[in-house]
This record gives sequence, structure tokens and C-alpha cells, in this order.
Amino acid sequence: MDAMDQTCKLYESSTMRDATGPTIRPGGFTLTDRAFVACEFRAGAKILDVGCGSGATVSHLNRTHNAKAVGVDPSDFLLQLGRAQHPELELARGVGEALPFAAAVMDGVFAECTLSLMQDLKQTLREIHRVLRSDGWFVANDVYARNPAGAAALQCLSVSSCLRGAIGKDDILQLLQQSGFVLVSWEDHTDLLKQLMVQTIMQHGSMTEFWLKSSACTMDPVLAQTAMKQAKMGYYQLIARKN
Repeated sequence: MDAMDQTCKLYESSTMRDATGPTIRPGGFTLTDRAFVACEFRAGAKILDVGCGSGATVSHLNRTHNAKAVGVDPSDFLLQLGRAQHPELELARGVGEALPFAAAVMDGVFAECTLSLMQDLKQTLREIHRVLRSDGWFVANDVYARNPAGAAALQCLSVSSCLRGAIGKDDILQLLQQSGFVLVSWEDHTDLLKQLMVQTIMQHGSMTEFWLKSSACTMDPVLAQTAMKQAKMGYYQLIARKN
């Protein structure tokens, strides 16, 4: 059993989904729609959602933007949930480090609050680059450590969530460049993360109560909150293009 299997999968928690909605991320589809417009995708664009969960974004892209979106996720639980809700969607089991798609077949790849879940981020970016067509678009929304020195404390948390894999902006951009991408834009959307936290506190009384309800494990909620403060958690959207 690997380290991922021994940690709590926070993204599978019903308490987490109640707080965030089916997208399981801050802002819902706000940044998804923003990026779709910015990339000027045409109707019928082939888009891959890496870490699609139950397929909420895949369904949204197809229904709202007339895309031909597909998804991949390692969670049997979320895929089963998605297939029951949206049997028409193409949802495949797989990991970002080994995408089950041929090379140069995607017009765009979205990874929304999922890059930080990857065990090998560099390999995942290489795989995303591989499946993209020439000049294809890559969109990522995720948490990051505005204080990179505090990221080490996040990695010690016994929970599988985007928080645990947050790294600094410079590290993200360096890996992006090394993987063959050209950065088009970087935007800070930490306000969406703060809004989600305020909403969560209003629902549960405190972040401590939320952690206790959503984590089916022995993770110390105080330790989690301390680590988040040390890292000065932020939220970003980047848009890049295959070089």
C-alpha cells in the first residue's frame, strides 16, 4: 500500500462536496468559464479534464460551451458517482502521470485543483504536454504557498487533498517551463479561497469542526490550520500554451 492509500481522501468526503459543490474547488465554474473564453476555444473543442472527479466540469463544458470534453480520475468512488449521474459522459480511470490518451489529440487540458494532488507533478505536466495538439492550451487553477518556506508543513498532513501538495509560484512556473509550456497568464484568485473558508465557517461553526467532520482519519485540525497559515495559502489560475 502506497502513501496515498494510507491518507484520508478529502476529495471523496461528502462534507467537502457539500461545502464546495460538485466541482470540489473554490469558485465553482467561475474560473473554468473565464479560461474557456480567454483561450477562445471553438465549439466542439476536444478538452481533457485531469482529475475530473464525478465529471461536473466535463458536463459543464459540454453543456454550456458545446465542447467535446472527457475526464480522467483515479477515484473509483467519484467515477462511479459521476457515471450514475451522467451516464453520457466519457470518464476514464487513470492518473495524471500516465494519461490514457494518444499523443496530440486534445485542444485543451484543464487541471482544476488537481495538480497539487499529483504524486509526480513533473511527469504529469509532461503527460499533459504529450496529449495536447500543437499550440494547445493548458489551464490550471489550484492552491499555492504564497510563503514557499511553509510548504513543508503542509506535506506532513495525513490527508490527501490539494492543500498537502501546495508549492510556491516560482516552483510551479519553473516546472511548467521545463515541461515545454509557455506561460500566457497568471492570476491570483485567493479571494475565492477566502470566500470558501468563510462559507465553511458559517456552515460548520469553525474550520476545526469542518476538518473533524470531513476527515475520516486522525488528522489534527489544529495542525492543518497552523500549516495553512505558515504557508499563507493562496489560489491561482494559470493559462499556458504548448511550445
